[in-house]
Amino acid sequence: MLSSKGLTVVDVYQGWCGPCKPVVSLFQKMRIEVGLDLLHFALAEADCLDVLEKYRGRCEPTFLFYAIEDEALSGEDECFPHEKDDGEDEDMVSSEKTCTLAIIKPDAVAHGKTEEIIMKIQEAGFDILTSEERTMTEAEMRLFYQHRAGEEAFEKLVHHMCSGPSHLLILTRTEDTEDVFAAWRTLMGPCDPNVARREQPDSLRAQYGTEMPFNAVHGSRDGEDAGRELALLFPSFKFSDKVPEASLAPQVKSSVLPRSRITDLD
Repeated sequence: MLSSKGLTVVDVYQGWCGPCKPVVSLFQKMRIEVGLDLLHFALAEADCLDVLEKYRGRCEPTFLFYAIEDEALSGEDECFPHEKDDGEDEDMVSSEKTCTLAIIKPDAVAHGKTEEIIMKIQEAGFDILTSEERTMTEAEMRLFYQHRAGEEAFEKLVHHMCSGPSHLLILTRTEDTEDVFAAWRTLMGPCDPNVARREQPDSLRAQYGTEMPFNAVHGSRDGEDAGRELALLFPSFKFSDKVPEASLAPQVKSSVLPRSRITDLD
């Protein structure tokens, strides 16, 4: 299976929690969209393979990528000049800009504040690269907030984020002279709306939030978070050189896995 032509993605999972089903579904959807037999998926339990010992105990999705070169394409670079196609990749971000995820949460959307918040975002000097409204699934939000799974308010937060439509935006700065992540978090204000009203009364959370977790907006903490969050919610979005490559798994390595302990999902 690992010798199959094309790209093979292996979900390295822990025995106590099982495979990362939401991401597996996402990969399978991608395989259908690609249409060619060049994308393969498999499962490997870290506890059963000595070669995967260093991946044991990780409480985060981990994937291994294996690529077999297609000889028919090996001379492609020599045959075609590297010229940019004006119509290619509408979602590609300029290499001179960084971007971050912004979410107008269900509470603010339900109160009819979406357009008002978007106007304030634009007035603050942000460009909106992508904007769409949709209701998130429980599986998406559990994966999205997995770093907060041990908190008492985790279930309430997940339930709130799935309770109705959210408005998702990808933001960059009109003038890229300021850290887009810091600028957006400053505009949002402190996480707790009550604290925001005391300390930053002009912030979005002070104006549109009520109480936790109904604080109106969400934003990525930094470039690493942006890469993880955008990969989950906007899997087809392509990133600039300054933003970490979209990946739900920071531990992407190559190694040799015994075939007998790998489950082929194709």
